[in-house]
Amino acid sequence: MAHRPKRTFRQRRADSSDSDGTEGPSAGPGQPGEPAAPGPEDEGPPPGGGRAEAARRPFRGRGSRGRGRVWASSRRAIGAAPRAGGGSGAPESRTVDHSADEEDGTQHASESKDDQSSPSNSSSSLEEEFSSIAFIQAARRKRELARTQEDYISLDVKHTSTISDMKENSDEDPESEPDDHEERIPFTPKPQTLKQRMAEETTTRNEETSEGSQEDENQDIWEQQQMRKAIKITEGRNIDLSHSSEFQTVKKFDTSISFPPVNLEIIKKQLNTRLTLLQDTHRSHLREYEKYIEDVKSSKNAIQNLENSSDQAPNIKFYKSMKIYVENLIDCLNEKITNIQEIESSMHALLLKQAMTFMKRRQDELKHESTYLQQLSRKAETSTNGSLAIDEKTQWILEEIESRRARRRQARALSGNCDPQEGASSDDELSSADMIDFQKSQDDILQDHKKIFEDVHDDFCNIQNILLKFQQWREKFPDSYYEAFIGLCIPKLLNPLIRVQLIDWNPLKFDSIGLKQMSWFTSIEEFMDSSMEDAKKEDSSDKKILSAVINKTIIPRLTDFVEFIWDPLSTSQTTSLITHCGMILEEHSTWENEVSKGKQDLLKSIVSRMKKAIEDDVFIPLYPKSAVENKTSPHSKFQERQFWSGLKLFCNILLWNGLLPDDALQELALGKLLNRYLIVALHNAVPGPDVVKKCSQITAYLPEKWFENSAMRTSIPQLENFIQFLLQSAHKLSRSEFRDEVKEIILILVKVRALNQADSFIEEYHLDHLKSVINEV
Repeated sequence: MAHRPKRTFRQRRADSSDSDGTEGPSAGPGQPGEPAAPGPEDEGPPPGGGRAEAARRPFRGRGSRGRGRVWASSRRAIGAAPRAGGGSGAPESRTVDHSADEEDGTQHASESKDDQSSPSNSSSSLEEEFSSIAFIQAARRKRELARTQEDYISLDVKHTSTISDMKENSDEDPESEPDDHEERIPFTPKPQTLKQRMAEETTTRNEETSEGSQEDENQDIWEQQQMRKAIKITEGRNIDLSHSSEFQTVKKFDTSISFPPVNLEIIKKQLNTRLTLLQDTHRSHLREYEKYIEDVKSSKNAIQNLENSSDQAPNIKFYKSMKIYVENLIDCLNEKITNIQEIESSMHALLLKQAMTFMKRRQDELKHESTYLQQLSRKAETSTNGSLAIDEKTQWILEEIESRRARRRQARALSGNCDPQEGASSDDELSSADMIDFQKSQDDILQDHKKIFEDVHDDFCNIQNILLKFQQWREKFPDSYYEAFIGLCIPKLLNPLIRVQLIDWNPLKFDSIGLKQMSWFTSIEEFMDSSMEDAKKEDSSDKKILSAVINKTIIPRLTDFVEFIWDPLSTSQTTSLITHCGMILEEHSTWENEVSKGKQDLLKSIVSRMKKAIEDDVFIPLYPKSAVENKTSPHSKFQERQFWSGLKLFCNILLWNGLLPDDALQELALGKLLNRYLIVALHNAVPGPDVVKKCSQITAYLPEKWFENSAMRTSIPQLENFIQFLLQSAHKLSRSEFRDEVKEIILILVKVRALNQADSFIEEYHLDHLKSVINEV
């Protein structure tokens, strides 16, 4: 906010001429605190020696204790420089405001045109003091302006600044304000004339009005007023304030910046360039506008033609109905897919829990029984008297194992299967309580499974009805049907519905329904067969729908069963799994590459699971021959059960012949199982008819296609250890009473195409009657 400076000497003198007040009692220099009211005599020129009297008065500096400041107030400060530059001979007038001992009294000293003959010593001392103060105030003002970076009009005041500049600077600079103890406190208001009161009211109203306006605008107005007063513009002359504003604006620019020259040709060229750009833009907008007009016209014509055409009306109606139907179908499946996934996960978790229960129980029972027999062997070596003390848990497990074996023997007897090999039967029985819990959980899941689509119309949950909709599309508008690649979309649409039908399907159960007997399978086959009659059957993708469904839906489900639920030691589970996988891998092997990736993943899972079963579930202990010679001893019985269990796994692995590659089967069955476990157990057994029977059983499980080559006289490399064991057994049996078993061994060698070894053995032992066996091959 701009501050209005105090009135000058001329204003006060003009005001005092109108007042008719009398001079009050003046306060003496030694009477502080008494107010002094200046009268007309104080404001007029001093009589005679007033100037000398003012010079004789002591000057009170700022640092004088008990004295006021020296306030410089003059309105001629702004106009001082122009007047000096113009060479005007007008005499200067200064007003010195001295603060006396009375803080509220103010004495005014002025210089008039007649006071030029005053003493030089007083005048020079005042001028030097005022010059120093003005210089300090000017430096402070420049520092403040540099700090705030405000806009101003520079006035070259040089060193002739009057007391009013110092007053103005002191008002703007907070540091120059008097201290609290130095401020003048008026105790009695001075009498004011009418003009003074009017001027004060006008000043108050102007200040109140200027408080709501912007600071920069008020500052400009105040500076303009100061400029008019400083240069004493004659009355009646109008000042162009806009010129002052332009002067201020020009001052803001940096004069160091050089601008290119501007002439009429440059301006004309720029205008022509601008005009050309606008014309180009206008033409482009016109072209776009014309294009939009043509598009609107063509669209209206197409709509009118379609409305008038009787052939297109049914097409539009059909496409609209199909669009609505497909959108509703997708919304329905998206809403139900979460429930389908939850029920699938529940059924999978239930089957996985049952499979893990069987596996853990078998491994725990094997561990406890083996530990018990080892303790029994150590006890027999140390002492022949006394019984072996075992813990209650081991005793309970052994009793449970024996009770289940007894039930299996009884079941085999009732069924007419008198196979005495106990290790060859599956140990997957559940207790009655566990069976009830499992059945209850399964029924609950199937009950939820039936509720998935109970609130859905058959057109959106029945596969046959869905395929019928697309079949109508294919028959009515085959071009748009094939262009939309519906054959690639149908497997994705049918995937959730097929998964719902597979929730209660267990490919490991021997009585599970085959894929060909399922309703979705037959519906897809009928849909594919009808598409074969179309003229575009060669280009049709409908014939790949079934392969895509099997690849995306069936094979992943079979892979989960193989990895987490299938027990390779179970012959029934293996046989059922092979049946379903055979239908997929054999009958649909002609489906180009549609099931190649899924097929490879499934085969890798099968091989990995059987390898894990060999490492975790096969255990054939070795005991001293003295412990196994007695066939009724627990060691001999345990070893026999484990051998037949391993041989059962050997058989289950070779059942995959034709589905798995031969090298993978030979690596698993011969390399990892036969040579690592079964041969070692045969070497530890006592030579005799039992050993020959076991070798014959091993040979019976070997695939015949491995030995179909008639020119082959040496067996496959993986059977080399087995052939050497057969020859060793034949040598031992030829010296004993078991001569008939020797012939059985020769027949085994001939079956595995070890003809060279068989000839050598016959010639060594002169068994000429067995040469006919070799010749018959």
